[in-house]
Amino acid sequence: MEEQKIYGYMRVSTREQNEERQRIALVEAGVPENHIYMDKMSGKHFNRPQYRKLVRRLDENSVLYIKSIDRLGRNYADLNEQWRIITKEKRADIVVIDMPVLDTRREKNLLGTFISDIVLALLSYIAENERANIRQRQAEGIAAAKARGVRFGRPPLPLPDNFSEQRKAWREGKISIKEAANACNMCPKTFYGKAVKQEKAGF
Repeated sequence: MEEQKIYGYMRVSTREQNEERQRIALVEAGVPENHIYMDKMSGKHFNRPQYRKLVRRLDENSVLYIKSIDRLGRNYADLNEQWRIITKEKRADIVVIDMPVLDTRREKNLLGTFISDIVLALLSYIAENERANIRQRQAEGIAAAKARGVRFGRPPLPLPDNFSEQRKAWREGKISIKEAANACNMCPKTFYGKAVKQEKAGF
């Protein structure tokens, strides 16, 4: 019988700082350091170079360890599809360290597989639903802030001291809009937009 091959997968986004916690958990679970694959990417999709490389190596004698299910992925449909590919097509086992019930080595019968699949579907649905709720709350918060007069983004730069003078000269046909814009260190499009805005305000 071929020796069992143990792999680990970890993922961090550029904003997260839990890389070492994942690595320690994988090593403590018995994953060799040189069998740990890591991507520094979003969990929205599975087009990740190290993940793809890892999946190609998996077979029926492989066990894949991950610290938590969201390290594998965050998209409900894609996560379930990748779980199916790994466990059904590759016939490898998956162990989720933070969720012992998601350990496909435990029960190889139909009931064990069914329970793992149901738990995975439930967890990934809850995770995606919570992300949708967070996005909705953020959107509602922004809308409420705008209604109160809160402005987002960088404040506009003040107009240069010579802007009105250059605008007047351009409107009187003494200089071109390009010359007026250059004198104000602006591109013609920006100069025109600010000129119209100033004129509408009655200046």
